[in-house]
Amino acid sequence: MFKQKQSKSAKIDTLIGAKTRINGDVEFSGGLHVDGYINGNVTGEPAAGAFLSVSEQGCIEGSVIAPNVILNGIVKGDIDASDRVELGAKARVLGNVHYTIIETAVGAQINGKLIHRASPGAGGADRAGSTANSGSHRGEPGPKDGSEL
Repeated sequence: MFKQKQSKSAKIDTLIGAKTRINGDVEFSGGLHVDGYINGNVTGEPAAGAFLSVSEQGCIEGSVIAPNVILNGIVKGDIDASDRVELGAKARVLGNVHYTIIETAVGAQINGKLIHRASPGAGGADRAGSTANSGSHRGEPGPKDGSEL
């Protein structure tokens, strides 16, 4: 399911191979595919519609900031996607996920919070979503004004 969408919608400009280890931050534009290991933050150019894909063998230890993220490997840090996040069945996130649109397959794991970002021009949709989620996670306090407990 994820491979079909990836090959049709994204052009991979840069490949980090399975035997490659990078220690340091990575900044990219276009498409970046990770089969290897990155110990550092990964940032995609927002104006260019950057696209990051991480395979089952891929691992990123650091935060990820990119408009579009397809993950089937491991990210040990926060993901901040201004457009779309797709989590495959083998995806593991050890951090928070900020998203506008998210798609998760059965088996994907997130050890952190899902934080929705309203798409531009959505108006009051974000407020309704944040109210619905305000007390939905165990251990999180409800509204601060005490109106709904």
